[in-house]
Amino acid sequence: MTKRFNTELFIARRLSHDPESKKAVSRPITKISIIAVALSLVVMIVSVAIVTGFKNEITDKVLGFGGHIQVQNYDSNTSYETRPISTQLDFVSKLPSIPGIAHVQKYAYKPGIIKTKDNIQGIVLKGVATDFDWSFFKKNMHAGEVLSLSDTGTSNQMIISKSISLLLNLKLHDKIDIFFVQNPPLVRRFKIVGIYDTKFDEFDKTFVFCDIKQIQRLNKWTPDQISGFELTTTDFKKVEGTTYDVEDVAGLTVLPDGSGIKVSNIKQKFTQIFDWLNLQDINVAVILALMLFVAAFNMISGLLIFILERTHMIGVLKALGASNFLIQKIFLYHSAYVTIIGLFWGNVIGIGLCLLQKYFHLVKLDETNYYLSSVPINLQLDHVLLINIGTFLTVFVMLLIPSLLIARITPEKTIRYA
Repeated sequence: MTKRFNTELFIARRLSHDPESKKAVSRPITKISIIAVALSLVVMIVSVAIVTGFKNEITDKVLGFGGHIQVQNYDSNTSYETRPISTQLDFVSKLPSIPGIAHVQKYAYKPGIIKTKDNIQGIVLKGVATDFDWSFFKKNMHAGEVLSLSDTGTSNQMIISKSISLLLNLKLHDKIDIFFVQNPPLVRRFKIVGIYDTKFDEFDKTFVFCDIKQIQRLNKWTPDQISGFELTTTDFKKVEGTTYDVEDVAGLTVLPDGSGIKVSNIKQKFTQIFDWLNLQDINVAVILALMLFVAAFNMISGLLIFILERTHMIGVLKALGASNFLIQKIFLYHSAYVTIIGLFWGNVIGIGLCLLQKYFHLVKLDETNYYLSSVPINLQLDHVLLINIGTFLTVFVMLLIPSLLIARITPEKTIRYA
């Protein structure tokens, strides 16, 4: 069987590697086109890696303080003075078996005031039990360790944030008094066993963690009464759908005092934060569109100059019987070759910059404004592949426009004035 000879590809290769082309005007233009494609790809890869990294980091911080879904008394308000629900309600045993639920943990809130000799600071005491998932805080511990709790005794241990420790000049193993404004007023002494630092000041200056039994005693609750449950899902992207599933199980429960059960997710609780994060997607879309336009515009300019320089060759090929489509393919092959070179160097530089930032944290951030100490990077293979494929297809489709110029070149004119 005879293998077909690809004439268009052969001519395109000769044009790309022709020593005489070094003297042509199109040579520097081609280099500029390669640089434009490479730089555009670098900007797109870095932009997507930074924005997705930033969104993931902030989302993880918010989720670390509140879980994905909360189940609590419907009469509870945003002041953290919550009304209790019982751990013995019928729906509680069904929560772990709901599709998409990975973990269920108890919690209780109690507002208080930390008082030292020189300062006071309002805080929210969050009580947790032995079922609490400490993985987030273990990654963000500044000093000490997380709480060591048991189901039998009551611990007086507490972990506070680095922000609070600096504000009140507190150190590890210090004993502090927390005052609770109620009738009658109460005070409890705790021992600091850990200091965490998530760099998310909005939460770090608010939450301290203790044994849930302490809050039950302060509120005069029974051992089965808590503020609510925090649920972690297997896929946060599907949290809205899982919230509806939890509502189907728990939402119709009526408590003995006549109140109901409220099921909400973290996106509903902190709408302003997640709306702010979603705005970053618009910024990325604008950057991607601009970079694709720059790459395509430069490639179109380069191809036009390349075609005009070789009008004599086009005339000769047409005189020999070559079709417009065949000649178009020659120049499209050449442009594809130039684009691939630009993509190669764009990937090398873009991925290289991302890896340098990811492992060496070269670019720092103001923690007060960005909640992070350095620019975060989320480099994923699927993102890089989609950017490369999208760039190549967009540029290639745009190149079809200048290639149509070949149909307007006639062999008699090009050969006569050659």
